[in-house]
Amino acid sequence: MEIVYVYQKKRREFGKQAMLSDRPADIGLSIPPDPSYLKNYTERNPSHTEAQCCPDKSEHEVNTDSYVLTNRGILHTQGGWPKDVDATDVEHTIRFRKKIEKDEEYMRVIKHLGDCMEHTIKQNNAIDIYQEYFQEAPETHVSDAPSAKSLNVYRDPNSIKRAATYLSWYPEEGHKIAVAYSVLQFQGMPSNMSLDSYIWDVENPNAPDQTLTPTSPIVCIKYNPKDPHILVGGSYNGLLSYWDTRKGSFPVDTSPLEKSHRDPVYNVAWVQSKSGCEFFSVSTDGQALWWDIRKLSEPTETMMIDPEKNGNIVGGTVLDFETTMPTKFMIGGENGATFMCNKKAKTPGDKITHVYPGHHGPVYALQRNPFFLKNFLTVGDWKAQIWSEDIRSPIMSTKYSMSYLTDGCWSPTRPSVFFTAKMDGSFDIWDYIFKQVEPTHTVQVCNSPLHSIKAQEHGRLIAASARDGSMTLFELSEGLAKLQNNEKKIFSEMLERELKREKTLESAVREKRIKAAQKRPNSAFMPTGQALEELLKASEDDFYSYIDDGDGKLRDEAMARIAEYEKPTSS
Repeated sequence: MEIVYVYQKKRREFGKQAMLSDRPADIGLSIPPDPSYLKNYTERNPSHTEAQCCPDKSEHEVNTDSYVLTNRGILHTQGGWPKDVDATDVEHTIRFRKKIEKDEEYMRVIKHLGDCMEHTIKQNNAIDIYQEYFQEAPETHVSDAPSAKSLNVYRDPNSIKRAATYLSWYPEEGHKIAVAYSVLQFQGMPSNMSLDSYIWDVENPNAPDQTLTPTSPIVCIKYNPKDPHILVGGSYNGLLSYWDTRKGSFPVDTSPLEKSHRDPVYNVAWVQSKSGCEFFSVSTDGQALWWDIRKLSEPTETMMIDPEKNGNIVGGTVLDFETTMPTKFMIGGENGATFMCNKKAKTPGDKITHVYPGHHGPVYALQRNPFFLKNFLTVGDWKAQIWSEDIRSPIMSTKYSMSYLTDGCWSPTRPSVFFTAKMDGSFDIWDYIFKQVEPTHTVQVCNSPLHSIKAQEHGRLIAASARDGSMTLFELSEGLAKLQNNEKKIFSEMLERELKREKTLESAVREKRIKAAQKRPNSAFMPTGQALEELLKASEDDFYSYIDDGDGKLRDEAMARIAEYEKPTSS
């Protein structure tokens, strides 16, 4: 119910309308000051007061708690049995099966499921759901700008930070990375430093997925390509150890100290074998040792790196082994040279077949091109070089960098792309089809020197580790990871062209040396007979012309002394 009451009033009862107008001001009241009130107040010293018209505000920060993720597994050995059936008793399970199979409901369900399965099988036979309809369509050219986006940073969880010296990707899916942590400075290792290295899950940068506990800090580590549960690592004190991630954090076996290297093990490589248990290692003590993880009590084979065959041993820093070349392997040396070796040589001295001198300092990276195996990449001093097995000089080289290079690797998906890590905390991406004079893209990772850089097998992710114990994961743009149109053909022609050019230059230098050797008096082409006498007479005249004082007096005295010396003495 709505009640409404209306008040009504006539206009004439409103009062007179207000008419407003302007007029000058006038004084309505004036009160003069009274001096007697002054004694009630005290004069105060001048004071300054600041006032802010804006309201006061306070700042508050809120940091959410980071939850630590852990992986837990459930082992389901036998299931589907009722509680009153003992799954471990075979006779009990057989009786239960026979009972169920006689049930009419069971037979009806099985018949219905059989019809559904038959219908689905007929559909699969009629339609290929995995058929690709556009296989022959031309690939679109990726024209986006080269870039690398930082995804995660994985830091050493210990209070004393160590250098992340080596990386190894999980061989199958690439969802894990093994990182070796150590301090490489001589006698720079703190007494209470942790010796652990870690395996990180790519998706979880908060905590390591698994811990590896060695007897000495690990310098290098590598997954077994045949069995991803097995890793092998080289330690700072020269020992070799291998881990099985299914058996815990401690090594399954470790080589004895007296049979191992005498310097830090800087690189290891798995060897192509039927068992998948063989690998070899290299160290700056000048030895390359072959091992079998089934028996680490002693190396199966030993090789001294003696390229000159004179006892001057050269320390090794890096290895490369290609599975399609089971007898060939390469070693990078401390002297800046790369040694091509043959494991099946008849004598130990013949194992080093070729020497490629190319750097002013140790070789820190050595890898064959995954598409063109006769070409390989070396990184050392301030440049990276691309070589061919057929010639002893590099066919292509980067310009000298302002910072020292520490590592490098090829892209696994693009033949013309490779990466180089530097001491200033950045890495360069080189695309030799795009440009050769300068890097295609440079990424600043951190302010600490980089130690290792490795690309994932699929080519889209790349990891870089630094001296401050951090490892950063980057995602490359599609243009840097996807194979471009005719890229293999173009880069192959580029390599062939540069190889022919180097061979032509090498033959021209060889001809110049031969001609210069022919002109030298002490060369193998020594003149004889009348030509020799004329050459000696000309040399004698040149000599006397040097000591001539103008009037021939010194020349005559020298001739007289020679004649006196040549007189036969009387017996």
